[in-house]
Amino acid sequence: MIKDIMVHLDGSPDDEIRLEYGQAIAAIDRAHLIGVFTNPLPDLSIAMPFDGGAAAVAQVVSDLEEQARREGDATAKRLTERLTGLQTPSELRRFDETPGTMPIKVAEQARYADLFVTTRPYGAGEEPVWLDLVETVLFGSGRGLMIVPPGRHRQGPVQTVLVAWNGSREAARAVSEGLDFIERATRVVVLMIGHRTGAETGSEIKAHLNRHGIMPEIIAVESEGRRVADIVLEEAKSVSADLIVMGGYGHTRLREQIFGGATLDMLTLSDRPVLLAH
Repeated sequence: MIKDIMVHLDGSPDDEIRLEYGQAIAAIDRAHLIGVFTNPLPDLSIAMPFDGGAAAVAQVVSDLEEQARREGDATAKRLTERLTGLQTPSELRRFDETPGTMPIKVAEQARYADLFVTTRPYGAGEEPVWLDLVETVLFGSGRGLMIVPPGRHRQGPVQTVLVAWNGSREAARAVSEGLDFIERATRVVVLMIGHRTGAETGSEIKAHLNRHGIMPEIIAVESEGRRVADIVLEEAKSVSADLIVMGGYGHTRLREQIFGGATLDMLTLSDRPVLLAH
């Protein structure tokens, strides 16, 4: 049962979308909602020159930090008022940190919640937004992340869940973290891709879910050279999935950045919410 939900807030328009999802999930069991406001500060170590003028740069960075804190005060006030208006117990936690330390602080906080709601880091622009934070929380919190596509407002309750299953540790973690959604769903589809997930694996995950009172449908497909993410998203569209549950980063992040991989593709392409766990 989900009783603590953390929602990433940064003062952007997507705050409202993340709060929509967080509030809807919290309302089911009257969970406590925690807004995590990340207010980035300038990094003095990066700005410091090697050829003198350190004092001048330090003053500039100090001024920029003061400005960032003032702007953060205004945003925090607005977010506090927004949370106060929610029909669920809530609070705001604020983090004024440099980009290098922010993800670690947030990941530590996420360990005290059941779910962390954030936005897909790759949006319409070329540069990822909060990618380090998303990956650090995924790897360092021990919790599941609900990743929402940028600009996608909540469409309604989670009725159909697609589980991307390959028998891996990460997939097992995702099923465990997403069990509340899977148990409440009216339809659960388990998707297996490729020869590594044969009939035996399908029967085992089906039996495991049966013991939780879940009667999943099993779909097995061959990749035929297609990317895993493309197959997952195609099947999700076919069954009208409201949520995809899958393991995150079966390979190392470096390998995925160089050669590509299912997690990186999903963080770039998914048009619907994904619950990731590692």
